Amino acid sequence: MAQLDLREKLQILADAAKYDASCASSGTTRRTSSGGKGLGSTEGMGICHAYAPDGRCISLLKILLTNSCVFDCHYCINRKSSNVRRARFTAAEVVQLTLDFYRRNYIEGLFLSSGIIRSSDYTMEQIVEVARSLREDHDFRGYIHLKTIPDADPGLIHQAGLHADRLSINVELPTVAGLSRLAPEKSAPRIEGAMLHLKRDIEDGSDAASRYRAAPRFAPAGQSTQMIVGADAATDRDIVGRAAGLYGKYQLRRVYYSAFSPIPDASAVLPLQRPPLMREHRLYQSDWLMRFYDYSPREVADAADPATGMMPLDIDPKLAWALRHRDRFPVDVNRAPREALLRVPGLGVKAVERIVATRRWRRLALADIGRLTRSLARMKPFLIASDWRPLMLADRADLRPIVAPRREQLELFAA
Repeated sequence: MAQLDLREKLQILADAAKYDASCASSGTTRRTSSGGKGLGSTEGMGICHAYAPDGRCISLLKILLTNSCVFDCHYCINRKSSNVRRARFTAAEVVQLTLDFYRRNYIEGLFLSSGIIRSSDYTMEQIVEVARSLREDHDFRGYIHLKTIPDADPGLIHQAGLHADRLSINVELPTVAGLSRLAPEKSAPRIEGAMLHLKRDIEDGSDAASRYRAAPRFAPAGQSTQMIVGADAATDRDIVGRAAGLYGKYQLRRVYYSAFSPIPDASAVLPLQRPPLMREHRLYQSDWLMRFYDYSPREVADAADPATGMMPLDIDPKLAWALRHRDRFPVDVNRAPREALLRVPGLGVKAVERIVATRRWRRLALADIGRLTRSLARMKPFLIASDWRPLMLADRADLRPIVAPRREQLELFAA
């Protein structure tokens, strides 16, 4: 077989990494490049764009160490039985590429994952070596996110956390039954055991940093995970419940949702079509409600259809919840507590904070609210202002068509 050059490897392994969604860089301190080292430049394959909570766009080199794998997970394009072109970087090649891209300001960091070669420990050793060399040999000050392997020795995962900003372990599928059916070589107890061990290491590192100035940093951006949506029979209600449990038990920074995408030479047990991309979008919105809008998991799940357990695709979960609880509206923006204002469809966290701060000094009219949001027309049935009082929602049988987004807006997220 002909030897691949670095560019060919990059093309193959950057494309293979596109199925992993969990590559945001939120939750860490921004490093300075002053005094850092680097080399020349290569071209821009493998660059992905993530977004911090403040909206800042962050570019990462997103690649696999290798797309070869000893596992045969049905949903994975890189599974052992898949007929794909294989490639493998050495640790030194990944280091070189990262420095090349970073030096030319193409990226701010590295997202590195891998298939399993030889063994979990061997693969994890190669991933750790990349991060170690970047930090210790080259004084690399960019962001590093490593996808860790739950079957690997905990000591290796601990070493990864000493060099990386964030670590992640994928739970793969929302249910244990789905994992057993589609990835029989993987174990849900082993995955969750590794996540629990990582949580404790992060807590120990945070405690040490608060006590001792010279304590080493350990994964300061925490850990995250990813679930594939639509490859098994899990409903949106199942997925929301699973995500809530993971947040509570392992103190995750993020749960990522990746819509299943049909792959070449697919297994017969997989669905023939991918789920609507809008479904993935609605799950991210549901996740946002739990993380930033003080919704309980039960409240979010209550937005799903009682019969199917699925979130409506034509309206967002917050609006779906509001329509199911019309007795909670309209809300008076000049009197209601913050918790009630966060339930108003169309009002974001920043807008609510401004409303609470402003109404201490004067009463708010409808025009004041309009300056804080882009969707005042659809919000009007749900709020009361000094110069506005809508009809009771219980009397509006035709409300959903009025407040639902236009068809052309939905088409932006069509599959």
